[in-house]
Amino acid sequence: MTREEDIRRAIETMRNGGVILYPTDTVWGIGCDATNPEAVAKVYKIKQRDDSKALICLVDSDARLQRYVRNVPDVAWQLIDCAENPLTVILDGATGLAPNLIADDGSIALRITNEPFSKELCYRFQKAVVSTSANISGQPAAQNYCDIAQELLDAVDYVCWSRRQEHKPHKPSSIVRLRVNGEVEIIRQ
Repeated sequence: MTREEDIRRAIETMRNGGVILYPTDTVWGIGCDATNPEAVAKVYKIKQRDDSKALICLVDSDARLQRYVRNVPDVAWQLIDCAENPLTVILDGATGLAPNLIADDGSIALRITNEPFSKELCYRFQKAVVSTSANISGQPAAQNYCDIAQELLDAVDYVCWSRRQEHKPHKPSSIVRLRVNGEVEIIRQ
């Protein structure tokens, strides 16, 4: 299957409210349309995760990130620009996303992906895509396709073909919490 066809099928699945497994700029992810509350609820169920624990969303660009946060602090752009590895930023003032994706304090975790497959997926979908590690909550994240539990493969609506043969170490992104008042908290390095 070509990457083009793989992305087309993943997008069609998400547009129909489905859940996908896909390669990201970090580990393999469980994804869906970040604006669809029913699809987000499916991700929480598949992951067996309490919906009070927020999920990360991937976007393809600075402009798309700004679509989902009322005011992005300057320090966020500085951190994103100088990050050498994938960086997820938790920002206040989330907007335009499924309500069950936004934390109780109104924040959202977003990451701009530069990995070719996930970047093109986000670009062509034209919306934020949920990106939570492909594992049952509390289990190790799937670094590669071969690490994904059969239970997850059976639970989703589409499993991407791209990068399935890859066998190399991957790790989750760093996570930094940025508040409007300028406070910075490192959640995960």
